Amino acid sequence: MAYSGGVDSAYLAYAATRALGGSALCITADSPSYPERHRQMAVRVAREFGFQHEIIRTDEMSRPEYRANPANRCYFCKTELYTHLSAIARERGIPTIVDGSNADDRGDYRPGRQAAREFGVLSPLESAGLTKAEIRELSHRAGLPTWDEPASACLSSRIPYHDEVTDEKLRTIEKAESVLRELGFRICRVRHHGDIARLELGRDEIARAIEPDLAETIDRELRALGYSHVTIDLRGYRLGSLNDALRLRPV
Repeated sequence: MAYSGGVDSAYLAYAATRALGGSALCITADSPSYPERHRQMAVRVAREFGFQHEIIRTDEMSRPEYRANPANRCYFCKTELYTHLSAIARERGIPTIVDGSNADDRGDYRPGRQAAREFGVLSPLESAGLTKAEIRELSHRAGLPTWDEPASACLSSRIPYHDEVTDEKLRTIEKAESVLRELGFRICRVRHHGDIARLELGRDEIARAIEPDLAETIDRELRALGYSHVTIDLRGYRLGSLNDALRLRPV
């Protein structure tokens, strides 16, 4: 299974390991777009719950289609991932590849699902009709520390479509979000608009962010990373906010 260590894939890994033991192989794909804190979480949970776990290196950044950052960027990332997982499955005689897509994902724009269909990847959580809220509840009952983790996505999702994805941008975004977490923000995204950092925070955290002393600290720390302007989106964090631009610009 594709195991990122997020809420959904962690619960799927837990359930599969309980059902299949060591026959359930959890693969984490490490790449420049995968945050280090997610990798650490994936390793920690796998160790604590006895998952058969391996980390592989994927290289979606070598694909010009991915770096160009079209609206279907995720398709090229997932194609890279499933190419590796399919090879591993063939070599080891594993009959099925699964991912952690859930029932809520049906209503979101997810071009990576096309790649999953092309490679015959199954989505047990979606097939069972489990929503994110239900998966969180089941994870809580199971004692998984991921049960209340904020929604997560790859770092490339912070870059507006059609702006090139580069390693330098990804590292800057990762450092900026680390600054916010170290300052106590739980839900945060740093949307990278050239020299502008647009911060999406949990709505209940926005007021704290604009307190003079903390606002000054945020501004100083992010400017030190190379941003000329640091702004706060007053609408707060919302899933897939960069998809808003798709209504205004052709894919």
